[in-house]
Amino acid sequence: MTSHPVSRRRYVEGLSPGSATAAWAEAWLKVLIAQDGSATLLCETIAQGPIHLDVVHQVVTSNVPPEVRDHLSGVEFIERQVCMSFRHEVMMDNLSYIALDAVDPELRGYLEAGISPIGHIFDRRWTRKKPVPALSSVQRRLWQRSGAPDPSAVRSYLLEMPHGACMLITETFRAGMRFGLPVASESAVRVD
Repeated sequence: MTSHPVSRRRYVEGLSPGSATAAWAEAWLKVLIAQDGSATLLCETIAQGPIHLDVVHQVVTSNVPPEVRDHLSGVEFIERQVCMSFRHEVMMDNLSYIALDAVDPELRGYLEAGISPIGHIFDRRWTRKKPVPALSSVQRRLWQRSGAPDPSAVRSYLLEMPHGACMLITETFRAGMRFGLPVASESAVRVD
């Protein structure tokens, strides 16, 4: 597991409520939550290059919230929580459950190694995302480790392969997702 010092702020933290900047940031958040591409690639696009990945927690387990079993089949799962950041500002915290029965041995090994964002792994495979309603027990687990609960900046979805769902991902977008935007707070503006 890796770690480096980061600043973790709720998505709207530092914005003046009711300001034009806050309204613009809220509109941008709707785009982030609605987009159906790779959140990893979105982070890299915003950062204009590689991002830092910290694997906060990763374990093979059969002890998962019931909401996970409602969406994924199998006995064993990888529970993986990561933090993606750029210039020590958190862009996204995410908690994923991977159904080990639904992935091939090569993919399982790659996932267990925990060295790359999941978006890089699944970019090379046929996958489809399916949004799911907010999963409160999964959100609680995510925020127990990361802190800074932010229900207005969270989304959950299933990652489906041709044979069925293999992963449930819950993501919380953070203030770092405002990097480079003309309405970003002073600490989230890129200085080149």
